[in-house]
Amino acid sequence: MKLPNELQNYYIKLILIVVVVLALAILFGFLFYFAIDVILLFFAAVLLAICFHSLGYWVCRYTNLPEKFSVTLVALLIFGLLGLGIWLLAPSISDQIGSLRTVLPQTFDSLRSQLNQYNWGRLIIEQIPPWEEIINSFTTGSFLRQIGGFFSTTVGAVTKILIVFLLAVYLATEPQTYIRGFVKLFPINKRKRAREVISEIGITLRWWLVGRFVDMLFIGVLTTIGLYFLDIELALSLGLLAAFATFIPNFGPIISVIPALLVAFVDSPTKALYVAILYFFIETIESYIATPLIDRETISLPPVLTIFFQLLLGFLIGALGLILATPLLAVIIIVIQMVYIEDVLGDSVVKLSEGEDDEGNSDNRAQIIEHEKT
Repeated sequence: MKLPNELQNYYIKLILIVVVVLALAILFGFLFYFAIDVILLFFAAVLLAICFHSLGYWVCRYTNLPEKFSVTLVALLIFGLLGLGIWLLAPSISDQIGSLRTVLPQTFDSLRSQLNQYNWGRLIIEQIPPWEEIINSFTTGSFLRQIGGFFSTTVGAVTKILIVFLLAVYLATEPQTYIRGFVKLFPINKRKRAREVISEIGITLRWWLVGRFVDMLFIGVLTTIGLYFLDIELALSLGLLAAFATFIPNFGPIISVIPALLVAFVDSPTKALYVAILYFFIETIESYIATPLIDRETISLPPVLTIFFQLLLGFLIGALGLILATPLLAVIIIVIQMVYIEDVLGDSVVKLSEGEDDEGNSDNRAQIIEHEKT
Protein backbone atom coordinates (compact mmCIF):
# COMPACT_ATOMS: atom_id res chain seq x y z
CA MET A 1 0.00 0.00 0.00
CA LYS A 2 1.46 3.29 -1.12
CA LEU A 3 1.35 6.18 1.32
CA PRO A 4 0.08 9.60 0.21
CA ASN A 5 2.78 12.07 -0.84
CA GLU A 6 2.07 14.37 2.08
CA LEU A 7 2.48 11.51 4.56
CA GLN A 8 5.67 10.36 2.83
CA ASN A 9 7.12 13.86 3.03
CA TYR A 10 6.18 14.00 6.72
CA TYR A 11 7.99 10.74 7.51
CA ILE A 12 11.02 11.82 5.47
CA LYS A 13 11.21 15.11 7.37
CA LEU A 14 10.78 13.24 10.67
CA ILE A 15 13.61 10.84 9.81
CA LEU A 16 15.87 13.72 8.77
CA ILE A 17 15.15 15.56 12.02
CA VAL A 18 15.96 12.46 14.07
CA VAL A 19 19.20 11.91 12.13
CA VAL A 20 20.25 15.56 12.53
CA VAL A 21 19.45 15.54 16.26
CA LEU A 22 21.42 12.32 16.79
CA ALA A 23 24.35 13.66 14.76
CA LEU A 24 24.38 16.90 16.77
CA ALA A 25 24.13 14.97 20.03
CA ILE A 26 27.11 12.80 19.05
CA LEU A 27 29.06 15.85 17.90
CA PHE A 28 28.40 17.75 21.12
CA GLY A 29 29.23 14.61 23.09
CA PHE A 30 32.66 14.40 21.43
CA LEU A 31 33.24 18.14 21.87
CA PHE A 32 32.25 17.89 25.53
CA TYR A 33 34.56 14.92 26.09
CA PHE A 34 37.61 16.49 24.44
CA ALA A 35 36.98 20.06 25.61
CA ILE A 36 35.90 19.36 29.19
CA ASP A 37 38.91 21.25 30.60
CA VAL A 38 37.98 24.34 28.60
CA ILE A 39 34.34 24.07 29.72
CA LEU A 40 35.35 23.82 33.37
CA LEU A 41 37.80 26.69 32.85
CA PHE A 42 34.93 28.82 31.54
CA PHE A 43 32.69 27.78 34.44
CA ALA A 44 35.42 28.83 36.90
CA ALA A 45 35.53 32.20 35.11
CA VAL A 46 31.75 32.50 35.52
CA LEU A 47 32.06 31.90 39.26
CA LEU A 48 34.80 34.51 39.54
CA ALA A 49 32.75 36.93 37.41
CA ILE A 50 29.80 36.56 39.79
CA CYS A 51 32.14 37.42 42.66
CA PHE A 52 33.50 40.49 40.85
CA HIS A 53 30.05 41.69 39.77
CA SER A 54 28.57 41.26 43.26
CA LEU A 55 31.34 43.26 44.92
CA GLY A 56 31.32 45.80 42.10
CA TYR A 57 27.58 46.32 42.53
CA TRP A 58 28.01 47.26 46.19
CA VAL A 59 30.87 49.63 45.34
CA CYS A 60 28.70 51.22 42.65
CA ARG A 61 25.76 51.49 45.03
CA TYR A 62 27.65 53.26 47.82
CA THR A 63 30.06 55.38 45.74
CA ASN A 64 27.90 56.22 42.69
CA LEU A 65 30.78 55.20 40.43
CA PRO A 66 29.89 53.68 37.02
CA GLU A 67 29.15 49.97 37.33
CA LYS A 68 31.76 48.86 34.77
CA PHE A 69 34.41 50.97 36.47
CA SER A 70 33.43 49.59 39.90
CA VAL A 71 33.65 45.98 38.71
CA THR A 72 37.03 46.56 37.04
CA LEU A 73 38.29 48.35 40.15
CA VAL A 74 37.20 45.46 42.37
CA ALA A 75 38.86 42.91 40.08
CA LEU A 76 42.13 44.85 40.03
CA LEU A 77 42.05 45.32 43.81
CA ILE A 78 41.49 41.61 44.40
CA PHE A 79 44.23 40.70 41.92
CA GLY A 80 46.57 43.25 43.53
CA LEU A 81 45.85 42.06 47.07
CA LEU A 82 46.44 38.45 46.07
CA GLY A 83 49.69 39.44 44.37
CA LEU A 84 50.78 41.43 47.42
CA GLY A 85 49.90 38.57 49.73
CA ILE A 86 51.87 36.13 47.60
CA TRP A 87 54.81 38.56 47.46
CA LEU A 88 54.88 38.97 51.26
CA LEU A 89 54.11 35.39 52.26
CA ALA A 90 55.82 33.51 49.42
CA PRO A 91 59.28 33.25 51.09
CA SER A 92 57.83 31.92 54.34
CA ILE A 93 55.38 29.59 52.62
CA SER A 94 58.07 28.38 50.21
CA ASP A 95 60.37 27.52 53.12
CA GLN A 96 57.54 25.75 54.91
CA ILE A 97 56.55 23.78 51.82
CA GLY A 98 60.20 22.81 51.33
CA SER A 99 60.30 21.64 54.94
CA LEU A 100 57.03 19.78 54.38
CA ARG A 101 58.54 17.86 51.47
CA THR A 102 61.44 16.83 53.70
CA VAL A 103 59.31 16.11 56.75
CA LEU A 104 56.66 13.92 55.12
CA PRO A 105 59.04 11.09 54.05
CA GLN A 106 60.70 11.18 57.48
CA THR A 107 57.31 11.03 59.16
CA PHE A 108 56.23 8.15 56.96
CA ASP A 109 59.36 6.16 57.82
CA SER A 110 58.94 6.98 61.51
CA LEU A 111 55.34 5.79 61.41
CA ARG A 112 56.40 2.52 59.80
CA SER A 113 59.01 2.05 62.53
CA GLN A 114 56.40 2.65 65.24
CA LEU A 115 53.95 0.19 63.68
CA ASN A 116 56.70 -2.40 63.23
CA GLN A 117 56.83 -2.84 67.03
CA TYR A 118 53.43 -4.54 67.06
CA ASN A 119 52.14 -7.70 65.39
CA TRP A 120 49.03 -5.95 64.08
CA GLY A 121 51.26 -3.08 62.95
CA ARG A 122 53.43 -5.39 60.88
CA LEU A 123 50.31 -6.67 59.14
CA ILE A 124 49.44 -3.08 58.21
CA ILE A 125 53.00 -2.37 57.03
CA GLU A 126 52.84 -5.32 54.66
CA GLN A 127 49.91 -3.63 52.92
CA ILE A 128 51.56 -0.18 52.73
CA PRO A 129 54.15 0.33 49.95
CA PRO A 130 57.35 2.36 50.57
CA TRP A 131 57.14 6.16 50.37
CA GLU A 132 59.04 6.30 47.04
CA GLU A 133 56.57 3.87 45.48
CA ILE A 134 53.62 5.96 46.69
CA ILE A 135 55.13 9.12 45.21
CA ASN A 136 55.88 7.36 41.92
CA SER A 137 52.36 5.99 41.71
CA PHE A 138 50.94 9.48 42.22
CA THR A 139 53.36 10.95 39.73
CA THR A 140 52.61 8.41 37.02
CA GLY A 141 49.08 7.48 38.02
CA SER A 142 45.99 8.29 36.02
CA PHE A 143 44.66 10.68 38.66
CA LEU A 144 47.67 12.94 38.51
CA ARG A 145 47.91 12.56 34.76
CA GLN A 146 44.47 14.16 34.62
CA ILE A 147 45.65 16.93 36.90
CA GLY A 148 48.87 17.23 34.93
CA GLY A 149 46.90 17.60 31.74
CA PHE A 150 45.41 20.76 33.16
CA PHE A 151 48.22 22.12 35.32
CA SER A 152 51.19 20.52 33.63
CA THR A 153 53.69 23.23 34.49
CA THR A 154 53.89 26.31 36.65
CA VAL A 155 53.79 28.47 33.53
CA GLY A 156 50.72 26.61 32.30
CA ALA A 157 48.98 27.04 35.65
CA VAL A 158 49.72 30.77 35.75
CA THR A 159 48.53 31.14 32.15
CA LYS A 160 45.23 29.42 32.90
CA ILE A 161 44.72 31.54 36.02
CA LEU A 162 45.27 34.69 33.97
CA ILE A 163 42.84 33.44 31.31
CA VAL A 164 40.20 32.77 33.97
CA PHE A 165 40.80 36.21 35.47
CA LEU A 166 40.49 38.01 32.12
CA LEU A 167 37.37 36.05 31.15
CA ALA A 168 35.86 36.86 34.53
CA VAL A 169 36.53 40.59 34.11
CA TYR A 170 34.92 40.64 30.66
CA LEU A 171 31.90 38.66 31.88
CA ALA A 172 31.50 40.79 35.02
CA THR A 173 31.73 44.18 33.28
CA GLU A 174 29.17 43.38 30.56
CA PRO A 175 27.04 40.44 31.80
CA GLN A 176 23.87 41.52 30.00
CA THR A 177 25.63 41.44 26.62
CA TYR A 178 26.38 37.74 26.97
CA ILE A 179 23.06 36.94 28.65
CA ARG A 180 21.13 38.60 25.81
CA GLY A 181 23.16 36.69 23.24
CA PHE A 182 22.50 33.38 25.00
CA VAL A 183 18.78 34.10 25.44
CA LYS A 184 18.50 34.81 21.69
CA LEU A 185 19.15 31.08 21.10
CA PHE A 186 15.71 30.25 22.52
CA PRO A 187 12.31 30.68 20.81
CA ILE A 188 10.76 34.11 21.36
CA ASN A 189 8.03 32.80 23.66
CA LYS A 190 10.65 31.07 25.85
CA ARG A 191 13.14 33.90 26.19
CA LYS A 192 11.58 35.48 29.28
CA ARG A 193 11.65 32.12 31.06
CA ALA A 194 15.26 31.52 29.94
CA ARG A 195 16.26 34.87 31.44
CA GLU A 196 14.50 33.94 34.70
CA VAL A 197 16.42 30.64 34.87
CA ILE A 198 19.74 32.39 34.21
CA SER A 199 18.95 34.99 36.87
CA GLU A 200 18.12 32.28 39.41
CA ILE A 201 21.36 30.44 38.60
CA GLY A 202 23.32 33.66 39.19
CA ILE A 203 21.61 34.26 42.54
CA THR A 204 22.21 30.67 43.65
CA LEU A 205 25.89 30.70 42.70
CA ARG A 206 26.34 34.04 44.44
CA TRP A 207 24.94 32.70 47.71
CA TRP A 208 27.00 29.52 47.37
CA LEU A 209 30.18 31.58 46.96
CA VAL A 210 29.31 33.69 50.02
CA GLY A 211 28.88 30.53 52.08
CA ARG A 212 32.13 29.02 50.86
CA PHE A 213 34.20 32.16 51.49
CA VAL A 214 32.84 32.58 55.02
CA ASP A 215 33.51 28.91 55.72
CA MET A 216 37.05 29.14 54.30
CA LEU A 217 37.85 32.17 56.44
CA PHE A 218 36.45 30.49 59.55
CA ILE A 219 38.37 27.24 59.06
CA GLY A 220 41.62 28.90 57.95
CA VAL A 221 41.82 31.27 60.93
CA LEU A 222 40.90 28.64 63.54
CA THR A 223 43.30 26.07 62.08
CA THR A 224 46.24 28.48 61.89
CA ILE A 225 45.69 29.74 65.45
CA GLY A 226 45.26 26.21 66.81
CA LEU A 227 48.38 24.86 65.11
CA TYR A 228 50.37 27.91 66.24
CA PHE A 229 49.51 27.29 69.89
CA LEU A 230 50.37 23.62 69.46
CA ASP A 231 53.82 24.78 68.27
CA ILE A 232 53.52 23.25 64.78
CA GLU A 233 56.21 24.78 62.56
CA LEU A 234 54.14 24.80 59.37
CA ALA A 235 51.08 26.39 60.96
CA LEU A 236 50.63 29.06 58.30
CA SER A 237 50.95 26.71 55.33
CA LEU A 238 48.71 24.09 56.93
CA GLY A 239 46.17 26.77 57.84
CA LEU A 240 46.10 28.05 54.26
CA LEU A 241 45.77 24.48 53.02
CA ALA A 242 42.81 23.94 55.36
CA ALA A 243 41.19 27.18 54.14
CA PHE A 244 41.56 26.36 50.44
CA ALA A 245 40.54 22.73 50.98
CA THR A 246 37.32 23.95 52.61
CA PHE A 247 36.24 25.18 49.15
CA ILE A 248 35.65 21.46 48.46
CA PRO A 249 32.77 20.40 50.75
CA ASN A 250 32.96 16.98 52.45
CA PHE A 251 36.40 16.03 51.10
CA GLY A 252 38.28 19.21 52.00
CA PRO A 253 38.79 18.36 55.70
CA ILE A 254 40.18 14.92 54.78
CA ILE A 255 42.62 16.50 52.33
CA SER A 256 43.87 19.03 54.87
CA VAL A 257 44.15 16.88 58.01
CA ILE A 258 46.55 14.23 56.67
CA PRO A 259 49.59 16.53 56.11
CA ALA A 260 49.01 18.14 59.53
CA LEU A 261 48.99 14.76 61.27
CA LEU A 262 52.16 13.64 59.48
CA VAL A 263 54.00 16.87 60.34
CA ALA A 264 52.97 16.64 64.00
CA PHE A 265 53.97 12.97 64.17
CA VAL A 266 57.59 13.97 63.50
CA ASP A 267 57.76 15.62 66.94
CA SER A 268 55.79 12.98 68.78
CA PRO A 269 52.72 10.75 68.52
CA THR A 270 51.23 12.78 71.38
CA LYS A 271 51.42 16.00 69.37
CA ALA A 272 49.82 14.21 66.42
CA LEU A 273 46.99 13.21 68.76
CA TYR A 274 46.56 16.84 69.83
CA VAL A 275 46.43 17.91 66.17
CA ALA A 276 43.81 15.24 65.45
CA ILE A 277 41.74 16.51 68.40
CA LEU A 278 42.14 20.11 67.15
CA TYR A 279 40.91 19.24 63.64
CA PHE A 280 38.06 17.16 65.07
CA PHE A 281 37.06 20.08 67.33
CA ILE A 282 37.19 22.59 64.44
CA GLU A 283 35.29 20.25 62.12
CA THR A 284 32.63 19.68 64.82
CA ILE A 285 32.14 23.42 65.27
CA GLU A 286 32.06 23.89 61.51
CA SER A 287 29.58 21.05 60.89
CA TYR A 288 27.14 21.62 63.74
CA ILE A 289 27.36 25.37 64.37
CA ALA A 290 29.02 27.34 61.55
CA THR A 291 27.64 25.44 58.54
CA PRO A 292 23.98 25.45 59.68
CA LEU A 293 24.21 29.20 60.37
CA ILE A 294 25.90 29.84 57.02
CA ASP A 295 23.44 27.62 55.12
CA ARG A 296 20.51 29.40 56.76
CA GLU A 297 21.74 32.67 55.20
CA THR A 298 23.07 31.21 51.93
CA ILE A 299 22.14 27.87 50.30
CA SER A 300 22.21 24.24 51.38
CA LEU A 301 22.64 21.39 48.89
CA PRO A 302 21.45 17.81 49.56
CA PRO A 303 24.48 16.04 51.15
CA VAL A 304 23.96 12.68 49.41
CA LEU A 305 23.63 14.26 45.97
CA THR A 306 26.66 16.47 46.66
CA ILE A 307 28.93 13.56 47.66
CA PHE A 308 27.72 11.42 44.74
CA PHE A 309 28.32 14.20 42.21
CA GLN A 310 31.75 14.95 43.68
CA LEU A 311 32.76 11.29 43.43
CA LEU A 312 31.39 11.08 39.89
CA LEU A 313 33.21 14.16 38.55
CA GLY A 314 36.34 13.35 40.55
CA PHE A 315 36.46 9.91 38.93
CA LEU A 316 35.60 11.09 35.41
CA ILE A 317 37.56 14.36 35.27
CA GLY A 318 39.98 14.45 38.20
CA ALA A 319 40.82 17.14 40.74
CA LEU A 320 39.25 20.01 38.80
CA GLY A 321 35.97 18.13 38.56
CA LEU A 322 36.02 17.50 42.31
CA ILE A 323 36.64 21.20 43.01
CA LEU A 324 33.83 22.48 40.77
CA ALA A 325 31.36 19.63 41.36
CA THR A 326 29.29 21.41 44.02
CA PRO A 327 28.55 24.67 42.11
CA LEU A 328 27.85 22.61 38.98
CA LEU A 329 25.38 20.53 40.98
CA ALA A 330 23.68 23.74 42.17
CA VAL A 331 23.24 24.82 38.52
CA ILE A 332 21.82 21.41 37.54
CA ILE A 333 19.36 21.45 40.45
CA ILE A 334 18.11 24.93 39.51
CA VAL A 335 17.60 23.88 35.86
CA ILE A 336 15.72 20.73 36.91
CA GLN A 337 13.57 22.66 39.39
CA MET A 338 12.57 25.45 37.01
CA VAL A 339 12.58 23.77 33.59
CA TYR A 340 11.33 20.27 34.46
CA ILE A 341 9.45 20.37 37.78
CA GLU A 342 7.83 23.79 37.33
CA ASP A 343 7.43 24.07 33.54
CA VAL A 344 6.91 20.43 32.51
CA LEU A 345 5.29 18.89 35.59
CA GLY A 346 3.55 22.07 36.72
CA ASP A 347 4.59 21.59 40.35
CA SER A 348 6.02 24.21 42.73
CA VAL A 349 9.42 24.03 44.44
CA VAL A 350 11.45 25.95 47.01
CA LYS A 351 14.51 27.13 45.13
CA LEU A 352 18.02 26.92 46.58
CA SER A 353 18.35 30.71 46.78
CA GLU A 354 15.11 30.99 48.77
CA GLY A 355 15.85 28.37 51.41
CA GLU A 356 13.48 27.13 54.08
CA ASP A 357 12.91 27.89 57.72
CA ASP A 358 12.69 25.25 60.44
CA GLU A 359 9.07 24.51 59.50
CA GLY A 360 9.83 24.04 55.81
CA ASN A 361 8.54 27.42 54.66
CA SER A 362 10.37 29.64 52.21
CA ASP A 363 12.33 32.43 53.90
CA ASN A 364 12.31 34.62 50.73
CA ARG A 365 16.06 35.18 50.95
CA ALA A 366 16.24 35.97 47.25
CA GLN A 367 14.41 39.25 47.85
CA ILE A 368 17.67 40.69 49.19
CA ILE A 369 19.02 40.79 45.65
CA GLU A 370 15.77 40.98 43.73
CA HIS A 371 17.34 43.64 41.50
CA GLU A 372 19.11 40.83 39.66
CA LYS A 373 15.76 39.67 38.28
CA THR A 374 14.71 43.05 36.88
